[in-house]
Amino acid sequence: MIRMPSLDLPRRFACVCLVPTLLLLMGMKPVQARGPVVAAAADLQFALPELAAAFQQETGHEVRLAFGSSGNFARQIEQGAPFELFLSADQALVERLARAELTVDDGQLYGEGRLALFVAASSGIAVDSDLSGLAAAVKAGQVRRFAIPNPAHAPYGQRAEELLRAKGLWEALEPRLVLGENAAQAAQFALSGSVDAGISAWSLARAPGLTPEAKVVLLPADDHAPLRQRMVLLKSAGPVARRFHDWLLGSESRAVLARYGFDLPAQP
Repeated sequence: MIRMPSLDLPRRFACVCLVPTLLLLMGMKPVQARGPVVAAAADLQFALPELAAAFQQETGHEVRLAFGSSGNFARQIEQGAPFELFLSADQALVERLARAELTVDDGQLYGEGRLALFVAASSGIAVDSDLSGLAAAVKAGQVRRFAIPNPAHAPYGQRAEELLRAKGLWEALEPRLVLGENAAQAAQFALSGSVDAGISAWSLARAPGLTPEAKVVLLPADDHAPLRQRMVLLKSAGPVARRFHDWLLGSESRAVLARYGFDLPAQP
């Protein structure tokens, strides 16, 4: 595995948590001067700010967004982090929090994520949905660094590993892996040219203005477990967080999520 220095990420890929780390570790709650803090999977980096802005325009209520890996957020919530709503990229993490009685209920499925292959525009690696171009480049020794989100805590990294194993590419690529802290950072590694290619969230390839910078293709979901994404209210959720949760299940929100490439669950 290759260790890479942390990148100075562009604003559009800046996955920052708005809650100080010390408060998260100590389980203390800061003064709530503004709206509730929503912990969201990094694949929502572009879709959720658009939804939060529409929610504020419609209701007058602000929500603050923190983006990162779902596994890290789940651990922070278990340690007492003052989030009120959690949008996870893996429903199993929500189920774990529910079993620990840290949530209001079992949550709601809001979408299913998809994987994409990201290749920098300057790279000669052929881009195709069956990864045959990547396999040829690996065989030819053209892939020195390959990015995925860290499988230790990022659901997209876990699914990327499953896909690469299914395609017989994991053993060859594992020594060349550059692990992003989350899906957004893994995508940025590929787009910046710091690595030759990478696998991350399809929703991050749907951002306006991104396409000219990279070659990106949607990958089939047949060779990995589904990325069923679930959101849940935490026990500390106030009225604004609860209203935002319900608003995210509405038709306007579903249309935005679909535009960013999420597969949508059937409405009840």
